[in-house]
Amino acid sequence: MNEPVVFWIGFIAFVIVMLLLDLFVFHKKDEVVKIKSALLWSAFWIGLALLFNVGVYFVLGHQKALDFFTGYLIEKSLSVDNLFVFIMIFATFNIDAKYQHRILFWGIIGAIVVRAVFIFAGIALIEKFAWIMYVFGIFLIYTGVKMFFEKEKDNAPIDLESNKMIKFIKYIFPVTVDNRETHFFKRINGKLYVTQFFLTLLMIEGSDVIFAVDSIPAVMSVSTDPFIVYTSNIFAILGLRSLYFALSGIMGYFRYLKYGLTFILSFIGLKMCINELANEMDWHFHISNFASLGVIVGMLTVSIMASIRK
Repeated sequence: MNEPVVFWIGFIAFVIVMLLLDLFVFHKKDEVVKIKSALLWSAFWIGLALLFNVGVYFVLGHQKALDFFTGYLIEKSLSVDNLFVFIMIFATFNIDAKYQHRILFWGIIGAIVVRAVFIFAGIALIEKFAWIMYVFGIFLIYTGVKMFFEKEKDNAPIDLESNKMIKFIKYIFPVTVDNRETHFFKRINGKLYVTQFFLTLLMIEGSDVIFAVDSIPAVMSVSTDPFIVYTSNIFAILGLRSLYFALSGIMGYFRYLKYGLTFILSFIGLKMCINELANEMDWHFHISNFASLGVIVGMLTVSIMASIRK
């Protein structure tokens, strides 16, 4: 751990304060998040991330600041694909729009914990086994190619009958069928029931775990400093809810964004393999984070502009 413990304490305290303000002050009532409000909140979270990035520049230096910004942009761009899954999950359980923010809030709490476990485990593996970079790289290339040939996602509900996680929960707990119940658990005639809200949260958390398997190795291609990797991940996640409400109504128009993301994933995987091979062979060739940033921004711009033109 390169940074002082006080940096970690300060960042974690900041995240806790912001989450408490979000839940108990700014969004204490269940209500539909309007697009204008979502856009303002998205700008707020992005502004906070950029402000933190400036702080990293002055405290930790130029390279760490570049690593943070590149990692944040990777995580933010890849998270857009996860928003499609959120839309399908809410459609499956027919969750009223005014309750979606609260479910996503608790989903963020789980994501923060999952990210910490994945990041520290991944960095520990890289430090102990350098060849694991090849594994991560090949996995990202495979994921990118697989995404490219996948059929277009739509808003069709998910088949819950074949979902193993839902089957397991239903095996342990009885489940209420009323999707108007706004608590995660409900006691009926002395028996504890799981609600549709809890199943929705469980699916959100499960999708985030799958998403983290792709995104965290991608960010580790930029830096193996746990503070930089974790903070860039968390800042991207904190703004994910507002981004969801800002874009959920127009996600279908980003027709070619998927192809931009597949290229980015494959490029990052290739970069991990090439750079690790260069280190072992003592080559001078190296794909820098600055070059990676250019490729990421370029591909996002091209795919978004092509979607708009279409």
